[in-house]
Amino acid sequence: MQEALAVQIGAGGRPPTLLLLEHPHTYTFGRRGQAVNLLWNDRELASRGVRVYWVDRGGDVTYHGPGQLVGYPLLPLGHAQASKAAAEQLPQADYLGYLRKLERMLITALQELGVGAVQLPGLTGVWSPAGAKLAAIGVKVDAGGISRHGFALNVSPDISYWEGIIGCGLHDTPSTSLAELLGNAPPMERVIQAVVRSFGEIFEYEMTLQAIDRELFPPV
Repeated sequence: MQEALAVQIGAGGRPPTLLLLEHPHTYTFGRRGQAVNLLWNDRELASRGVRVYWVDRGGDVTYHGPGQLVGYPLLPLGHAQASKAAAEQLPQADYLGYLRKLERMLITALQELGVGAVQLPGLTGVWSPAGAKLAAIGVKVDAGGISRHGFALNVSPDISYWEGIIGCGLHDTPSTSLAELLGNAPPMERVIQAVVRSFGEIFEYEMTLQAIDRELFPPV
């Protein structure tokens, strides 16, 4: 779905889009992924209902699952610098700046939900003040400058699924959630509304909520 929508956005046939969803139990490895960071064997993965995918985003391994709000911003960030002539005509995508804006967007949304969160120097993602990860971020920007993948915000997931991986390849880095920090997680709809408002503010878009026709994007 991301690929199909990104092609439309790159051709000017669709406005920039933010996909918001929940995945079934899934581990994904990014381009820097190391298989040794998957701790559960095939039998354990099957018993816990986890599927494993290698994808083209940045970063190492992370978990996606129910109770986690996953966002895939498909935005025109400017073309990658393919040649000197192209660089003179088209802006080069600010990859790191984009990551930092995603972090600020999530921190702003979390403030609205009554949760303090921070950025940590040298690390990508959003963290509790105590140093536990609240949201993972991993992105890709294609040659046409359209972003893929994005963020995963822990609302009320089953934290035990992080026991099956060394998340993002970082040892001794716990994950937490809004449910753990607040005692009771806010409804997912409220989290979505906060993220949509914050995204529009930080990225300067007028946000319109729409449903995607799944029949246009049959499962692979």
